[in-house]
Parts: sequence; C-alpha cells; structure tokens
Amino acid sequence: MNDFLTFAMNVVALGLPLVLAALGGLVSERSGIMNIALEGKLLGAACATSLVAASTGSPILGLGAGLLTATILSLGLVWLTQSLRIDHVVAGMAINLISLGGTNFAAKALIDQNQLSGAPTLAKEMYWGLGVLAAVVIIVGFARTRPGLHLFAVGEDPHKSRQMGLSPIRVRVGALLTTGILCGLGGALILTNAGGFTDGMTAGRGFIALAAVILAGWRPGAAVAAALAFGAIEALRIQLQGAPVFGVEIPTEAWASLPYIATLIALTGFLGKTSPPAGLGRI
Repeated sequence: MNDFLTFAMNVVALGLPLVLAALGGLVSERSGIMNIALEGKLLGAACATSLVAASTGSPILGLGAGLLTATILSLGLVWLTQSLRIDHVVAGMAINLISLGGTNFAAKALIDQNQLSGAPTLAKEMYWGLGVLAAVVIIVGFARTRPGLHLFAVGEDPHKSRQMGLSPIRVRVGALLTTGILCGLGGALILTNAGGFTDGMTAGRGFIALAAVILAGWRPGAAVAAALAFGAIEALRIQLQGAPVFGVEIPTEAWASLPYIATLIALTGFLGKTSPPAGLGRI
C-alpha cells in the first residue's frame, strides 16, 4: 500500500507540470498558432521563479516572475508568427533557444549558485489545486463558453472568422496569454519538485506535453489523461529503477529513456491517427 501511495503521489507531482503545459499548448494550437515553444516557456518560468525567490526570499514574488516570463515568451511567439509572419516551427525553436541561452546566462551570472538551490517555493499542494482548477476551467470553457467557441472558430478557419466579425489576432493573443500563465505554473512546479534550478532542468517536458496534445487529438480532457499517462511512465521509472524486473537488471539509461520512447510512439501515430485544427499555422 505504501508503494502504491508513493507511486500515486509521484504521478501527480510529475504529471501535473505536463498537464499544465499540455493545456497551454492545446489552447495555443486551437487558436491556430503551432506551439513547439512550450519547452522554452517552462524553462524560462522555472529559472525566473528561482532567481526572484532566491533574491527576495518571497516564493510569491518568485511565482509572479515565472508567470511573467512565460507570458512574455508567449507574446513573443504571437509577435513572430502573426506580425512578422515567421514560420511557426522556426519561431518556436527561436523561443526555445532564447530561453535556453538566457536561463543559462542568468543562473550563472546574476546570482550565487548556492542561493538557487535554497530558493523558497510555495507548497506543492497549492500547485495541485491550481492545476485541477485550470483543467476544469479549460474543459468546461472549450465546450460551453463563447470564448471557447471563438477559439475553435479561429483555429479552424481564420478567414471565415473575420467574415463573422471575429478578430483572429485578438483571439490568439488571449490564447497565448493563457498559455503563458499555464506554462508559468508548470515551470514553477518543476522547480518546486526539483528543489532548485539547474541548466536544462525541464529536460524535454515541453515536447512531451506537445506529444500529449497530439495524442489526445487536440481535446482537453484527453490531453489531461495523456499528460498524466506520461507522468505515470516517469513515476514508474523512479519506482522501479535499480530493482530487477522478472529477475532482469535493467540499466538506468533504459529507464531514463522510457518517457521519450513513449513520446516517439505517440508522435509516429502508432496509437492512432489524429487531425490537427484546420487553421493551424494559417494567418
């Protein structure tokens, strides 16, 4: 029973950042903006949360900085794709590289490394509550609210949406603001789970969250389930690592690769074909 409870707690702790990032990616892509920049937003939020919390001693200010950083990166993606009309994949990779380089510099140049490892953080349970609330709001909002219908309309056909009187850019800015807040929470939770910031600590979680969105067919409820499933795979790795399975000693590297193998399987379509929003990537 203790092992099961430990496993369940690990699933929540490891799966919730993926849930938050997946919901953020879902909102973005449903608006028509392809978002491979989830990784950069998570990493930027984790770094900013750590830096500000360590400098001020306030975990609330740290969380605020994380939310602001992820939101700025989100709005940067809107600017690159909608104003400059840069290819969405290229723009997303640019955001990821800016975040990777910026966090590496900031963590080493702006503050003592010992302070980063002891940065104060909010309780995990607070993030769990916010994560559940976010999932409920987005699942209900997609199906039952006017903003949700506008999001679907713009994501499916921005040209027809304009003819109906909608502003695709306004809808997309709202969607990316939501994405920034969700990724900010996800990055702060990753930091809280780890206990301190290290370079590249998100370790591909943004891409795993995007895989959950694709696997779920861009549906919020299914995206939450897929993200938690990826969290369960990671929790299973932690639970079984170092222990023989059916008498066979499995190398640590094999366990570490499990989440990424599952991501590749999801992206190659072996678990079922899905269709993206028809207006994804269109102006």
